[in-house]
Amino acid sequence: MRSDPDRVLLSRARRVMALQTAAAITVSLLVLGFLALIVVVHSQNTATTKLLKQTAATTDDVNDPPPDVWIFKQHPDGTVEASEDAPEGLPDHSVLDRVRADGMPVTTTIGGREGGYRALTRLRGDQVVQVVTSRHEQHDELERLLGALAVGEFVGLLVALLSAALLARRATAPLAQALARQRHFVADASHELRTPLTQLHTRAQLLQMDLRAGADLANVTSDVDHLVTGTRHLGEVVDDLLLSSQLSRRDDARLPVDIKAVAADVLANQADRAEAQEVELGLRAGTAGPFVVAGHHAALRRVLTALVDNALSHTPAGGHVRIDVGRSGATITVVVRDDGTGFDPADTERIFARFARGGDHDQRRFGLGLALAREVITGHGGTIEAWGRPGHGAAFTIRLPAAAGGDTA
Repeated sequence: MRSDPDRVLLSRARRVMALQTAAAITVSLLVLGFLALIVVVHSQNTATTKLLKQTAATTDDVNDPPPDVWIFKQHPDGTVEASEDAPEGLPDHSVLDRVRADGMPVTTTIGGREGGYRALTRLRGDQVVQVVTSRHEQHDELERLLGALAVGEFVGLLVALLSAALLARRATAPLAQALARQRHFVADASHELRTPLTQLHTRAQLLQMDLRAGADLANVTSDVDHLVTGTRHLGEVVDDLLLSSQLSRRDDARLPVDIKAVAADVLANQADRAEAQEVELGLRAGTAGPFVVAGHHAALRRVLTALVDNALSHTPAGGHVRIDVGRSGATITVVVRDDGTGFDPADTERIFARFARGGDHDQRRFGLGLALAREVITGHGGTIEAWGRPGHGAAFTIRLPAAAGGDTA
């Protein structure tokens, strides 16, 4: 079974984002840990140096030194006086001799277990004093710090991986949805275009056959009429597709639009079709005008065209389609109603989905018209609601904010 290329691409993008984010967090933790280690080592060395200098400057004898500190004094005759319990290997006689020779104080590190020792050797009078302190506490502290940093880095790496994976999934979720919508849209649009194209091809073949057979004009008129109707349907689908692609890119420049005038224009353009179907069209407007909104004339006209077209498609001969325009305060209301076949109330929201189908016993397709109607109305700051009952018609109610001033351009 072949993998979905989009799914593979998204999975790869998520992995890359997760690894990059985790790596960035891990490096940040390492830098922070390294800086903390530097600060601790510097603090230890500073404290140790201060202790050695104070002890060397103030000590009068080798007795009672601070904890973990030993004092050694070398007399002019070379004998060395040492604190009790001095570790083996101390003092450092080579350093004592060097300081006695050149008189310069020296700070050295003496090797040993658990960090060794730190020593300060200086000349004091005719004596050379060497103060030595153990570094095992600093050594233990550094080991604890390194252990804590290692655990912290490990835990941080796990948290970074989990967080990065979650963030990557969330970051790519809109892309996954967009790709899914794109696939569905292309598939549905192709299906929607296939029917009128197939009909046009069939009618063109029939017309070609009639013309080659020498049929007179009267016999081919019906085929020509069907061709014209088919091209109109195809043009409507293409218009819907173009409007769909332009909605997200439409600029914010809006002009006053008289909804009543738009409704009258739409009904006038649908008059021939309604007459052919023996459906009565009507327009009723309230007295609380003007009915002006701020918006895009072409888009709003397409909305009303889609709603009237939908109403005519589902209204049998002898039925009625009417547009009611009204105003309540700062809200303009437009209702497109018919007394046709209606629809199941359970489909009230679903019919606004792109290329939605009817329920189990209703094989109608609603195309792009109703979906685009909602997108356009929502983009104008309004709402659109549907009402319907099987056999009792349908009504679509649009509410739009009235334009300030109320005068059309």
